[in-house]
Amino acid sequence: MEISTLATYHCLAFVWYFFVAYSIAHIKTEERPSEVFLYGGQWKYLTVLNLVLQAVFYGVSFLADVLRLIKKLRCAKCVISSRDLLFSVLAFPVSTFVCISFWTLYTYNRELVYPKSLDGVIPLWLNHAMHTAVLPFALLEIFALPHRYPAKKKGLILLGFVAFLYISWVLWIYSVTGEWVYPLFALFSPSGLAAFFAGSLAVIVSFYNFGEFLNRMIWGQSKFCL
Repeated sequence: MEISTLATYHCLAFVWYFFVAYSIAHIKTEERPSEVFLYGGQWKYLTVLNLVLQAVFYGVSFLADVLRLIKKLRCAKCVISSRDLLFSVLAFPVSTFVCISFWTLYTYNRELVYPKSLDGVIPLWLNHAMHTAVLPFALLEIFALPHRYPAKKKGLILLGFVAFLYISWVLWIYSVTGEWVYPLFALFSPSGLAAFFAGSLAVIVSFYNFGEFLNRMIWGQSKFCL
């Protein structure tokens, strides 16, 4: 894909994610259903954190494209390294996890992750923007250009560290409020919850490996945008 086309795409994707994150962040608190508590605000939900992550990623990608267009290749190389690390370790596996885990649980019992009362607060288009569109965007990014993946050990350590931070945030919120971020967690015993978190980490690691596999199958080992 031409650099100018990539720049246009990344700019539009950044604007889209910024708009979606803005829309969800500005839902009035007085409209929230009783199941949704205030502590932690929107930032306790992985879905919302993922929107911010995607906006940051596409912003960095757009900056890399602009630097390449104006021939600032030394600066572009540094930004491209950050772009590829963001995409490989976080943007692709997290967006894939959000989409697949949400719709799997929603189909099984939506009250575990997205109570029906939210339908009166969050429009249908915004629900799909947060939980559905994130996966096609991630796949399109893989097909649009190659990304350099870090060494497997480094990538998995970074991914595991971020997962640990989010789990710690969820547990902290529970320790303060006595409420779980997602009703699903209340179904588990402490050991069951630990097993669930471990299983979720295994799933997101598999998505990391899947992204790396797709990138290698489409672009091979040596073709990278510089």
